[in-house]
Amino acid sequence: MRTAYLDTLYELASKDKRVYALISDNGAIVYDKYRRDLADQYLNLGISESNMLGMAAGMASCGKIPFTYTIGAFLAYRAYEFIRNDICLQKQNVKIVGTGAGEVYSALGPTHHSTEDLGGLRSIPNLTILCPASPVEVRKATVAAYENEGPIYLRLGTNRECEIYGEDYCFKIGKAVTIKRGKDVTLIGTGSILKDILDAAALLREDGIQAGVMNIHTMKPIDRDAIIQALDETGRIVAIEDHNIIGGLGSAVAEVIAESGRGAAFKRIGLQGFSGGYGSYREVKEMNGIGVARIVDEVREWFQ
Repeated sequence: MRTAYLDTLYELASKDKRVYALISDNGAIVYDKYRRDLADQYLNLGISESNMLGMAAGMASCGKIPFTYTIGAFLAYRAYEFIRNDICLQKQNVKIVGTGAGEVYSALGPTHHSTEDLGGLRSIPNLTILCPASPVEVRKATVAAYENEGPIYLRLGTNRECEIYGEDYCFKIGKAVTIKRGKDVTLIGTGSILKDILDAAALLREDGIQAGVMNIHTMKPIDRDAIIQALDETGRIVAIEDHNIIGGLGSAVAEVIAESGRGAAFKRIGLQGFSGGYGSYREVKEMNGIGVARIVDEVREWFQ
């Protein structure tokens, strides 16, 4: 995902001198090509995330399009006030790019995990939140962020995510994508964990359970119509996320269901607290109860 983002940003900045890359001493090596060819559109602000965002807000007020980049946990938690007051309150055209979504930085521990970022940022007015699930979707989301005026939080994984889309994939902010249709249950996910959800759906089909899969790539504004349609089609919804169950995708889907006035069998699969353990991304997800096996077991309970 990171490479897809950097390549796309390079292409955008090469064509539009208003586009700037701002980093906080994180990812300097991966910006080598950008820094070499577009030095006048590159700023390393050092380990000073709040200052980076404040500077980006000022640049946006002068007509620039700054893309700020660092580990998502350092943006969402350390610089929350600046996102709220300098960027969103002023409706500045700043793109906030957080890498290491969820537990992707699995070997670095919970201090580097972005597992409460959606819960905090989703409540800030004027902020659009994009959570792409694959490299192609990252490229499409980055272009959409560039083309759409206003504050945008782009939540990226970095774990060599598998591709699930072709180059002809159509991405539109605020419009969910139904990847598979099913008549028994709908599995709803966002971000890097979508590949696990697709694998779980395949295993469930071997059991005769027809599971649909929906990708909510835009956490805000969320596609209410798509969720309600899935609810009407299957009557069972499972929201799955690499995030705390409070405030993230599960909470957002629950809000839509509750306000729709429809009855539903509904489950949330996500972190129950801080993440624990170290290892590969797959191993850490399994340790924390959000791996493929957990998804399959939760759905099977309805059909036993």
